[in-house]
Amino acid sequence: MKIITRTEYLNRIIELNQTPDIKIITGIRRSGKSELMRAYIEYLKGHFENINIIFIDFMDMTYEKLKEYHSFHAYVEEHYQAGKTNYLFVDEVQMCPSFELAVNSLYSKRKYDIYITGSNAFLLSTDLATLFTGRYIGIHVFPFSFREYCRYYDETDDKEKLFEAYSIRGGLAGSYVYKTEADRIRYIKEVYETIVTRDLVQKYSLPDTLVLQRLSEFLMDNISNLTSPNKVSQLLTANKTITNHVTVGKYIKYLCNAFVFYDIKRYDIRGKKYLESSEKFYLCDTGIRYAVLGSRNMDYGRVYENMVCIELLRREYDVYVGKLYQKEIDFVVQKGDEKIYIQVSDNISDPKTLERESQPLLQIRDAYPKMIIARTRHPKYSYEGIEIYDIVDWLLGKTEAEGKNGKLQE
Repeated sequence: MKIITRTEYLNRIIELNQTPDIKIITGIRRSGKSELMRAYIEYLKGHFENINIIFIDFMDMTYEKLKEYHSFHAYVEEHYQAGKTNYLFVDEVQMCPSFELAVNSLYSKRKYDIYITGSNAFLLSTDLATLFTGRYIGIHVFPFSFREYCRYYDETDDKEKLFEAYSIRGGLAGSYVYKTEADRIRYIKEVYETIVTRDLVQKYSLPDTLVLQRLSEFLMDNISNLTSPNKVSQLLTANKTITNHVTVGKYIKYLCNAFVFYDIKRYDIRGKKYLESSEKFYLCDTGIRYAVLGSRNMDYGRVYENMVCIELLRREYDVYVGKLYQKEIDFVVQKGDEKIYIQVSDNISDPKTLERESQPLLQIRDAYPKMIIARTRHPKYSYEGIEIYDIVDWLLGKTEAEGKNGKLQE
């Protein structure tokens, strides 16, 4: 399998080198957490001499005897080398029951720079504060971005063709090695089904997976639509999947905890307050939607909206759905003092479509930047003070409003 260096993530870990935190690499299954850890180990070996690297991969039978946490702890202590900077790397840590007792003990000794990865269902953001009594910091890994997809397929210069493929294939790079479409889809479906029917069922001791499966498929089919547990439970029950809003609410939370979906809350632009009534849910990777649902209800406008949302999260923005009177703004994004209003569309070549997408933005009276991201196939241009970006260029960072790290700047 071809390996590319995920520079943005690697640079983030390098920034945290020798900080006192436990570094926890999180993300959906098969998003590249283990490869990122290995890339960082190679970086350390190439840039530092007086170091000692202790590496444990619980997927490797070599470390089978360490799956008892006392043995795990003893092994690390035995391999400590005084006078050197000691790095501890643990991959698939959840395979060692009570691993947190060993990790916390090793952390308390202040002798190790600690990095761990684990299954997304066992290192949930909601669990970290409970598991680790010491300081920790999460490095969240998403599936391949479009930029990374283009780097993987660097033998192809046609970015339009690559974008069409990425919209369907998505960013789970493990699927790229398969030569047939059937095998590629089978791989993605197996990753998805492992999360939904095994990881979450095991984590939360769920008695029946049918509601969870139908709920996940419903959310995939309704990306970018405002959703509430009460509405979903009514629709599922009407389609002979009997459930209630309490169960739906819990299961949505589980799917979001496992990074299958991301919940985006609503923000009242005029009242400057957050709304709790309903929210939108975006899928971690559009390739999963195509693999599970096929071309059913293949609304490219909503697919592009999903891609933009995940890219904004990847670029570390706080993302909200905007509400202004009865109008909706696809995204209100913030980072520090920066705020941007964004609409996403498929084709805005029809003047009526452009006007429809522009009107909510034009009604916003503050001076923060406003943009439309669409499939224009043209260089950036302006309309009534709104910046119009082609989605391919925006995803690649080829815009005047982007800095060297792919972060939006004005």
